[in-house]
Amino acid sequence: MTTTLAKPAIRPARPEFSSGPCAKRPGWTPENLRNAVLGRSHRSKLGKARLKAAIDQTREVLEVPADFLIGIVAGSDTGAVEMAMWSMLGARPVQLLAFESFGKDWVTDVTKQLKLPDVEVLSAPYGQLPDTSKVDPAKDLVFTWNGTTSGVRVPNADFISADREGITICDATSAAFAQDLDWTKLDVVTFSWQKALGGEGAHGVLILSPRAVARLESYTPAWPMPKLFRMTKANKDGGNKVSLDIFEGATINTPSMLCVEDALDALKWASSIGGLQAMQARADQNLKVLADWVAKTPWVDFLAATPEIRSNTSVCLKVVDPAICALPEDAQADFAKKLASLLEKEGAALDIGGYRDAPAGLRIWCGATVEASDLEALTPWLDWAFATVSAELAAA
Repeated sequence: MTTTLAKPAIRPARPEFSSGPCAKRPGWTPENLRNAVLGRSHRSKLGKARLKAAIDQTREVLEVPADFLIGIVAGSDTGAVEMAMWSMLGARPVQLLAFESFGKDWVTDVTKQLKLPDVEVLSAPYGQLPDTSKVDPAKDLVFTWNGTTSGVRVPNADFISADREGITICDATSAAFAQDLDWTKLDVVTFSWQKALGGEGAHGVLILSPRAVARLESYTPAWPMPKLFRMTKANKDGGNKVSLDIFEGATINTPSMLCVEDALDALKWASSIGGLQAMQARADQNLKVLADWVAKTPWVDFLAATPEIRSNTSVCLKVVDPAICALPEDAQADFAKKLASLLEKEGAALDIGGYRDAPAGLRIWCGATVEASDLEALTPWLDWAFATVSAELAAA
């Protein structure tokens, strides 16, 4: 028999659990942006200094090796990934890992837009990882470290050879600052401020290893290169030379200096709490709050098939209650949407519906800018929403 629960007395102090743009860092106010370089050129001495500061603080907090280049580029994480693919792929055969929506987008880019002839896709359904033992060190590799839309991550980079011949392009937008990125195995790493830093959208961060730089300088793609993707200039010998000024704060196009200042504020906060290890610990603790609740809650489970591949940022949940699972797929999707809608109406959780291409369910951001206390306050509301929507369904 379906019963309703009493409405919880306490709501999360900050109900922002969106997976992007994500919750601002604790204590954030617009006043933090008062030093933004507004009404000035981003190419002014002051503007370039703030952009360079964002690059330098990213290196410090994310613990990026000193010989890697870091640039701020257009188009969020998507722009950064596509910039790398358009500039570097085609020199070798390519493999792609596709186990969620954005990984599948990169497959479309490579096969249907770039139309590369020698491409292998290693795929897996939502909730699982592909067979990474098939990764070939002779080929270039494109993959997401953490599937933002599936709640699945690679547990480590052991599947990548240290003496590989190909380059690796890693979309790490929902992994950066929360998971251990093995820089010895990664040649291109991308992310956006709007994820783990709780920053604003439209800007991407592109990180290049010396091997990636060597690829840029030794290989010229056969296709025309849009201005936003051009990272090299012809030298007097007719070869390519990486435009180092891009990685010193001279962006290709005009960035929002307000967004730059917001990213600097988030990076300063990250340093103040203990840097990368503290950011990772906060995300792990947030995941633990939900994991402890899932363990005692029969109607819900993680979408990720096993704990070792479970994301500690974009936590995806599925409804496993037998009565709901017996419904047609469209009815299950409608049930999940009603859960998210009811929680938003109550001001208990905002933007936690599953991604549009993912299986029906909920997606709760657990990155470092989210407080564990807010997740603890959320779980009774999740139970209340399930009981309420189930009762409505039974009465219909």
